[in-house]
Amino acid sequence: MNYHKILSYRKLTNNTYILRFERKDVVFTPGQYFCVGLPDDEDRPYSIYSGEKDDYLEILIKEVKEEGNVSKKLNQLETGALVSVKKPHGFFCIQNKIQPDQKFVFIATGTGIAPFHSFIRSYPDLSYTIIHGIKTVDQSYESDAYASNRYISCTSKDSLGKFPGRITEYLKAKELDPEAYYYLCGNSEMIDEVYDILELKKISRDQIRTEMYY
Repeated sequence: MNYHKILSYRKLTNNTYILRFERKDVVFTPGQYFCVGLPDDEDRPYSIYSGEKDDYLEILIKEVKEEGNVSKKLNQLETGALVSVKKPHGFFCIQNKIQPDQKFVFIATGTGIAPFHSFIRSYPDLSYTIIHGIKTVDQSYESDAYASNRYISCTSKDSLGKFPGRITEYLKAKELDPEAYYYLCGNSEMIDEVYDILELKKISRDQIRTEMYY
């Protein structure tokens, strides 16, 4: 375990923020996660949000209000305070060398978009589409980081997203590329439903990767 100094916070919504802390000599593969917490206290796993060549580390956190929750404790720290960071883990990564004609479809709910942000910062030539399931358009966390024609917000509680409806409704209505690789990150209900939709649309299991985010 190492201790890293907090460099900054970026507030995205009332209960969602980005925590930036020192990089030091940490090496990771985009798609991995850290267990982060207060020194000598409990920690929680958070997907890495920053790119592999950034000189800092970032995680995207949705604060849960229950007493003692790590996300709440982290949000109460001041810039300059220390957080504990365990070594990176996880296999939700792009395993092989990316080919020029290779296409990726990243499907996320909520803060499950974090590893995809890391992918895109790390691999600038990546051919991708992000499909992001959120309740309202204000939860399109830093969507200006992606090309506007590559980010599709599916909003279930307002009509302001690019698609007004659930992410599963969007996928059912669209023709999907059978050659693309599909990465799913988010809540278990979404992953189960989307996996079934992809199979019905004849997407090979070998082209589907999943990560339960919470």
